[in-house]
Amino acid sequence: MPRGIPNAKRDDSGMRYTSMHVPLASNPKQLGASYLKSESQTLWARNAARKQKLPAEDAPAPSPDQRRGSHTIVIHPGSRWLRIGKASEVTPVSVPNVIARKHTSPVPEPNFVEGIMRPRSRTALPSSTQQPPTGDEYAVAPASDDPFEVKLASITVSLRERMRFYKLRVTQNATSIASTFNEQFRPEIIPEANDPFRVEWVHEPDQEYLIGEQVLRISDPQQLGYSVRWPIHGHNFNTRDYPSVQMILDDIETIISTTLLDKYRLTRGDYKNYSVVLVIPDFYDRAYVREFVNILLRSMGFKQICVQQARLSPAESLAATYGAGISNACVVDVGAACASVACVDEGLVIPDSRISLNMGGNDITEFLYVLLERINFPYRDANLALWHDWLVIEDLKARLCTLAEGDVALNLYDFVVRRYGKPTEKYGLRAYDEIILAPMCIFEPRVIEFDRKRIGSRSISGSDVTEEIIEHSADHVTQAMIISTQHLLPPPPPLPSQAPVPAAQPEAKLEQQEISLPSTADPTPPPVGESVEVSNGPVEVADMEIEEKAAQTTQPPQSAQQVRLDSVPSSSSYPGGLPIDVCFEASKLPLDVAIFNSARACGGDDRIRKYLQAVLVIGGSAHIPGMAHALESRLQAIATPLVPNMEKVQIIPPPKDVDPKVLAWKGAAVLAKMDSVADLWLTCADWDMLGMRGLKERCFYLC
Repeated sequence: MPRGIPNAKRDDSGMRYTSMHVPLASNPKQLGASYLKSESQTLWARNAARKQKLPAEDAPAPSPDQRRGSHTIVIHPGSRWLRIGKASEVTPVSVPNVIARKHTSPVPEPNFVEGIMRPRSRTALPSSTQQPPTGDEYAVAPASDDPFEVKLASITVSLRERMRFYKLRVTQNATSIASTFNEQFRPEIIPEANDPFRVEWVHEPDQEYLIGEQVLRISDPQQLGYSVRWPIHGHNFNTRDYPSVQMILDDIETIISTTLLDKYRLTRGDYKNYSVVLVIPDFYDRAYVREFVNILLRSMGFKQICVQQARLSPAESLAATYGAGISNACVVDVGAACASVACVDEGLVIPDSRISLNMGGNDITEFLYVLLERINFPYRDANLALWHDWLVIEDLKARLCTLAEGDVALNLYDFVVRRYGKPTEKYGLRAYDEIILAPMCIFEPRVIEFDRKRIGSRSISGSDVTEEIIEHSADHVTQAMIISTQHLLPPPPPLPSQAPVPAAQPEAKLEQQEISLPSTADPTPPPVGESVEVSNGPVEVADMEIEEKAAQTTQPPQSAQQVRLDSVPSSSSYPGGLPIDVCFEASKLPLDVAIFNSARACGGDDRIRKYLQAVLVIGGSAHIPGMAHALESRLQAIATPLVPNMEKVQIIPPPKDVDPKVLAWKGAAVLAKMDSVADLWLTCADWDMLGMRGLKERCFYLC
């Protein structure tokens, strides 16, 4: 035996027939050591002790009268707007999240992806709102066999049933009257001297790039050699309009740094004295967070960062509850490109309750334009790919759209079109139920082209990249998504040890199935056309596309504890090893169904009642009149037959004098001023050493 190797005791086991050395017993002194077993020996404690020993930096000492949070920047990036500001301020600075850079010739044309189905023929006079031969003023007959007209008629049926319940009269031939008026209308020319809101167009910019409002005022970006791009789309980077991810990161860094310089006079040398609170989506992509943290800590050089999730940590959802001053709620954020739902319990988001929907305010805007085209929209040169025309439809959406059935009337509206090189034009417009059918698309998403929306989008992280955190199925799909799509999943394979049930015993088989059903499931779906009256409106169960909503809400589902992610075969390339793309299929849900399934994923009936009685709606689309009542009545229709002893669904109004658009930013600013935020900061040195693992350990709100 070589020298230095102690004589091991003779092993009488089977290991003596191998050449493997049997290790000795471990040293008992090592088992009793206290190394890395106390809080003072963690990396965070050692870094804090090291900072106390180092000499003080040359950072300016805070003055006694300085407000708390004045050296903390809160950043909430979105698809359309970047909300950024100091935590000590009341409201953030809202900047359009867009950039225009000089581009070599030829400059690419503006790209607009149609997310709403279009009718086959745009010249035929629609008649879907005319009275059919039956004489029932609430009945609806499709104008043709066009798939768009058929789907639009089904949405109109839902509207007519609600109008019937509230005893609201329907104006006959309203569509024909509005179409005739709009076709004959000619615009009024407004002199430039009489236009108080005339646009100061940017004619000859000499900068290498422009951001925010200046981009929207460029007279002709393509002719001036500028490429206009939006770096963020929905809950991720806009990979559809960018050839590389690095260009996206450069544009995001440019927008943030330019905004801080213009609004707060902060240069790159000042970043080392400021901390950052970053608000991220509830259901986030890990690569999205990693690249954003790299921008703020490594590229821009901020002092430290705290990441708050949109409903998971005090970011969007959780931050929204902080901003609203409540600790338990079901937070619904309807943004420009996406909507998300998550339940917050005692200040922490429930991970399995998260659902992300691939629809938002942009779909309402586009659907309104399609509906107005059907009634001969007087501004016939409108092109949604041009920003000034998009703003015209956005203005009409803000002023016209409603979800209150009592506001449906054949009214006259006006709008103004301002284009570069042309005089200001004032148009008149008559519309009937188009103003309520447009926002109803988030409850009846039949006309939304979900498959077309994701054309051109790609993942920013390859499958060959290994993360420093172990991947879990819950990182890709949540229990709420599984519940929402379980009618599309194949049945789980029978266990080998489970004996098959004989065919001659149907009663025993039925008994066994009933045991696995939760108390919130109704094994008998309500009949078609049936409605149950409740205190606040009609309980619609069948007018909502039977194949989808009935299967998603009234189909006998398994409970959140019984529907496990590993209950289906894992031989698939989809996220979570599931046979279908659960995230994509769940993103097609109507908003009311998504809210109910999110609450159902939290547990039993008590939790469903708890969260449905505290629904908080934030985002730009929360401003639509009648949104609260529309959600209450639809949620009541779903929950009443499925949840025992279900009381009235309640929509919590946002705090007084707080815009729902900035509620998530406001909550993150409140968190940044709390004393407990000192335990959440992650420095650049920590990030370099631990990466995403350090973010998970430090920002414990993250899921």
